[in-house]
Amino acid sequence: MSTMRISGLASGMDIDQMVKDLMKAERMPLDKLTQKKQTLEWQRDDYRSMNVLLQDLDNYIFSNLTLQSSMLKKKVTSSNDSVVTATASASAANVSMNINVAKIATSATWISTGTENFAQGARTLSLNVTNGDGSTKAVTLSIDASDTLDTVLAKLNNHNDLGITAFYDSVQDKVVITKKDTGAAASLVLNDADTAAFFQQLGFSDAVAGAELTGKTAGQDAQFTINGLTTTRPSNTFTLGNVTYTLKAAGSATIATANDTDAIFNAIKGFVDKYNDTISKINAKLSEQRYRDYLPLTDEQKEAMTEKQVELWEEKAKSGLLRGDTILSSGLNQMRIGVYSKVNDPAINPDYDTLSEIGITTSTNYLENGKLVLDETKLRAAIEKDPNSIYQLFNANGSTFDTKGIARRLRDTIQDTIGKIEQKAGKTLWTNDQFSIGRNLDDLNKQIAAFNDRLQQIEDRYYRQFTAMEEAINRANQQSAYLMNAFGGSQ
Repeated sequence: MSTMRISGLASGMDIDQMVKDLMKAERMPLDKLTQKKQTLEWQRDDYRSMNVLLQDLDNYIFSNLTLQSSMLKKKVTSSNDSVVTATASASAANVSMNINVAKIATSATWISTGTENFAQGARTLSLNVTNGDGSTKAVTLSIDASDTLDTVLAKLNNHNDLGITAFYDSVQDKVVITKKDTGAAASLVLNDADTAAFFQQLGFSDAVAGAELTGKTAGQDAQFTINGLTTTRPSNTFTLGNVTYTLKAAGSATIATANDTDAIFNAIKGFVDKYNDTISKINAKLSEQRYRDYLPLTDEQKEAMTEKQVELWEEKAKSGLLRGDTILSSGLNQMRIGVYSKVNDPAINPDYDTLSEIGITTSTNYLENGKLVLDETKLRAAIEKDPNSIYQLFNANGSTFDTKGIARRLRDTIQDTIGKIEQKAGKTLWTNDQFSIGRNLDDLNKQIAAFNDRLQQIEDRYYRQFTAMEEAINRANQQSAYLMNAFGGSQ
């Protein structure tokens, strides 16, 4: 219950201001708790920003250095793109293939022989569908009593197992059906009388149960000669030796595959830039100046300052909260060891088992704290000579530190460091009781709540004391007035 407050009517004093001034001194320990809480929150956020940097580096390493498809790309050229193009997987050999295309593969097409006269009615269609490559599927399709020609054609088009495109041309009164795939084997067999009657209504007047749909122009297989071997394929796209070819027209072309040195070079150069940026920002935090005289501002202090003054003050108050941090400094040291140490793997050319041998060295400027320096010419030469060894230098899958590739070592260290930081500073979805700074914050919140209760009691006590004083003064004033009236009245 709050104490009734009397504000200096009897004494003439500003009681509210006096209590406020007295409470400033009482509130000083609370201000210290609040400042400590704010400092911990800033430190927590600094830690988490470091984890964002480390996770970004880890993501780059995973996407660009550990995937064979990213590092060992193949460059494919065609002497005549209008005849044939190709792509190659990372495991493809470097080859030169001469291709002479006689025919490209085409799709089977059915054009109705009569006129369309679709009659509504529920039924179930049953077909045997043979694709251009000879594979066969039994297909059923339900037609509803409410279906129109348009909705029926939509159902035919949308049924994946049919694999057809169907449309109606109202000018010529024809329904056209085309297989989506190519090849000579394609066919559509109508299994029963209901199905045959349905296609008769679409204009395929000769449709018969148990027979192939009429009006067909057969598809054809692609025919070509590759390095002297004459062969066929049901599709214009096919794969040989991890190279995927796409035939486009009759004619001749030469397909050549080679290592895409730009891909692996750009991946490694990007890593050097990302690594340098990451350790530079972490080192900046580790060496950041700590201004211990600049404590977090109280609300009252902020009110007495301009926005710019608050900004400049807090810039100093937030500075140096991770200065000399052992988790980060230990993580950086382990990353440096992982980057500089030799990789012992029999699949790696001994000439390329360290980063320095492929043109990546450490800056001689000690102030740069382990920044990597790239010799682009030396790196390109190493990639040209032995890209597989370069890939293994980063990705050797050993069970010990010295047999693991550099990318794997770094990812291990990064994840270990992230884990330690999370134990200290948590992450966004964690509750405070899951990490040490959070537990400290919870403890401070309890102390702040208890202190606020205590301050309320102290403030109430001050007001009770001043109220008692006011009441005493008021009684004295009343007595004085009574006496003056009494003496004045006897004269």
